[in-house]
Parts: sequence; C-alpha cells; structure tokens
Amino acid sequence: MPKLSATEPFVHEGAEVHNATFGAYCEVGKGARVLNSDFLDYAYCDQFADIANTTVGKFANIAAFTRIGPTDHPYQNASLHHFLYRSSYYWEDAEDDPAFFTARSARRTVIGHDTWIGHGAIIKPEVSIGNGAIVASGAVVTKDVPPYTIVAGVPSQPMRPRYAEGVGERIDALGWWDWDHQRLRAAIEDFRSLKAEAFLEKYE
Repeated sequence: MPKLSATEPFVHEGAEVHNATFGAYCEVGKGARVLNSDFLDYAYCDQFADIANTTVGKFANIAAFTRIGPTDHPYQNASLHHFLYRSSYYWEDAEDDPAFFTARSARRTVIGHDTWIGHGAIIKPEVSIGNGAIVASGAVVTKDVPPYTIVAGVPSQPMRPRYAEGVGERIDALGWWDWDHQRLRAAIEDFRSLKAEAFLEKYE
C-alpha cells in the first residue's frame, strides 16, 4: 500500500503527469494520465483515469477508467482530424496551432470537494460537479451536477439527493475538508461510525 505524503503526490507506475499541481496526500493511479489539471488536498484517481483541464476538489474520489474533461475535435471545420492542430506531426515546415490548444485548455471542468466519480464515468469539459455529489458508474455527464446529488445514465440525470434537505448545506458550512491533518485524525472514528446528521451535531 502506498504511503501518502504531505509534500509529494504518489504517482503509480505508468502514470503520465503533465502541467499539473497537487496538494497534500494526493495519489495518481497506475496508467492514469493527468494533463493541465490541479488536484487539491487528499484527491486521488484510480488506475487508467484520464483527466485533462480539470480542477479536482479536496477529498475527491475518482474511480478507474474515468474520463474527465475530454478534449474535443474542431468538428465545425472541413476536417476534424488532428492534423489541423498537431500539424508538426505531419509536415516538417508546419507549426502546431497554439490558438486551438489555448482554447481547449481554457475549457475547465471542476470537481467539487468530497465527490465520488464512479468507474468508467465521463464528465465533459466546462461541467461543474458540486460538493458531495456522486456520479454513477458509466454515466456521461454533460451538464452541471448540483451539490450532494446522485446522477446516473447517458446522458446523466439526477436520481436522488444524497442527504435529507439541509444536511448538505450544513456540511458545506462545517467545511471539514479544510481541517488540518491532525484534526482529521482525531475525528477519524466519528467519520467512520456516525451518520452525517450525528457527525454534524457533534462538530457544528
């Protein structure tokens, strides 16, 4: 098992990381690819996740074989092939198209704190997943997901709220994801044993 660090992400074998930043206790799974993205504290992705142009919130849980912020091809042009923008791959005297890559990287996806992105889910560019939301396995998310909402399907649709009314707002106000490492350690047994309402009653 990996020993996670407050200063360096644990990057498993075969993972690719380019132009990315990481907070404390982050992990990148085997064979995953992380491009132009930011992982906040305690966020992780499992094996073969493919994440681009994304801000990943604290304590986000990203399962295997997910695709977050998938890049689009220029489908309104006469061709959508990447010879249009990766031109140097094909001709020695042609340059790549910097404007295309700048526009692509600007289309940010945002994953909120304490979220769970299920196995094989796809989340499109410029979509925001609210704090505490759950994206079911295999879902294709094309629109913003409200906080503490469970979505599923292709395209994804809300299934039900994660908590009773008002609980999510109270968790946001508590903001436990901003607690320091030792405070989290001190509360670990309560995180394990208490339901959300009871946890809130103890720590609010």
